[in-house]
Amino acid sequence: MGNVRKAAADDAVRIAEIIIFNYRLNFYPIFRSDEYYFGELRTDLYAQELRSDTERLSQTYVYDDGAVKGFVELRGSAVERLFVEPVLQGGGIGAELLEYAVRECGARTLWVLEKNERAARFYERNGFAFTGDKKYEEDTEEYLLKMRLEKGV
Repeated sequence: MGNVRKAAADDAVRIAEIIIFNYRLNFYPIFRSDEYYFGELRTDLYAQELRSDTERLSQTYVYDDGAVKGFVELRGSAVERLFVEPVLQGGGIGAELLEYAVRECGARTLWVLEKNERAARFYERNGFAFTGDKKYEEDTEEYLLKMRLEKGV
């Protein structure tokens, strides 16, 4: 876990790149909103928003082995977001970020988009299980499913 550290304002652009690439890759095929994914969702705006939200930045941790390759954002004991640079997925970075969030920050719950089966399988492999709770993703007809840590990671 030596590669995980608290995010700094200087990481905002890199975090924005990672999240935008992942949103387009994973969520655009589901939601199909050109206006949002290729208009509103811009690296410069997202980075500026993150830099100005010091509370959010204080709960964000990056995987940095010389380059920021992923991040996890928490809200209390919930994983709010966890993303790894798409070309680096499957190499253990996400698992290391999640393990850090659980062990060092007390993360215990998260919500995953029902149609994001790859993410759900990742969380299951890393000790999370579905609780049966679900809710609509804001302003959509897609469901989010709640997961809770069942065993140590």
